[in-house]
Amino acid sequence: MLKAHAALTSIMDLDLLHDLVVPSLHSPLVQRRRAELISSRVFLVAVTFAILTPLWIVVDVLFFPNPLCWYLAALRAAAAAAFGVVAWGFPRTTEKISVALKALAALLAVPVLFFLVSDPLMMGYKFDSLQLALAAGYAFLPFVMVAGLSVFPITAIEGAAFSAPLILSMVAIVVGGFELLPFSSYLGALWLLGLLAVVATLAGMSQLHFMMALVQQASHDVLTKVYTRRVGEELLNVQFHHADRQDIPMALAFIDLDSFKSVNDMFGHEEGDKTLKRACDALRKVLRRGDIVVRWGGEEFLIIMPNTDPVGARIAIERLRAEGLGNRPDGLPQTASIGIAERQSDKTASWSDLVEKADQRMYRAKKSGKDRVVTVGEEMFQ
Repeated sequence: MLKAHAALTSIMDLDLLHDLVVPSLHSPLVQRRRAELISSRVFLVAVTFAILTPLWIVVDVLFFPNPLCWYLAALRAAAAAAFGVVAWGFPRTTEKISVALKALAALLAVPVLFFLVSDPLMMGYKFDSLQLALAAGYAFLPFVMVAGLSVFPITAIEGAAFSAPLILSMVAIVVGGFELLPFSSYLGALWLLGLLAVVATLAGMSQLHFMMALVQQASHDVLTKVYTRRVGEELLNVQFHHADRQDIPMALAFIDLDSFKSVNDMFGHEEGDKTLKRACDALRKVLRRGDIVVRWGGEEFLIIMPNTDPVGARIAIERLRAEGLGNRPDGLPQTASIGIAERQSDKTASWSDLVEKADQRMYRAKKSGKDRVVTVGEEMFQ
């Protein structure tokens, strides 16, 4: 038992590490929450820079010579306008992670272009010590934006992808011979910029980990550790509309544990809770990572199987029944009555219709003797 627990813990740790490095297998809830956070923070940062960027024009005009100061003023005005476009050109909050990441990419593109234009503009001018100090602020602009990545819940791959243009822009300045500072200073700056990118990415991953923990805590049933019905309905809505837009299959399995009330009546609620936990552990063990288990109510569970046709759903349920749902307190195996429905085959117009269809088939399985499955086409198997 201890070895099995250690193995399960190890698998969970690997899954968590994968989710912090690669975003491809994030749950729909995590994707939506992440999209909302990233898009809202992009808006706040873009608005802040749209306001602050043109304010520095006064300093440029006071301390830099003509016509450089006016070139920089025009560049700042253009950058402020670009930040405004980012702020109001993308949704302030969105549930689509792809849209949120595009907004973040657009936000970071503005300072990259600003840096690539402003540094060459300053070439050919001789600055005094104060002017050189102000010019250095332009030279180290990528540092500000790389550090800013730390406020976004991002994965390691995303951190590398968003840091790369900022680092490469500094490399381009050096290769192009547009350095405002000595070459050795840029070499040290590049090393420091890379280190800062790693730290900012780790901070973003830490935010992502914390956000995922909050989503997990708020969306899962305390006893069984599967999704609650409230969250399940939200996920059903998302998955159903996605399947409808893409015209792909989506299957549901409605599971009702047989004679569960007798467990509580004969052995007490504590043993009933343990039976529920064992059943849920069995469900999670045999299902694919992309499948979603929802505690629909009491001893009823719903399995959402995205991009799964009736044949695939039947294979999954047969695998579940072969593995079993654990034992009851008296040592007998816990069985279940199961109904399967599929969006395309059943021609359902909404997720609620799909659930109703699976629920009806589950009741037919139960009335026909329990411990059996009714699937699409009213086919029954034991």
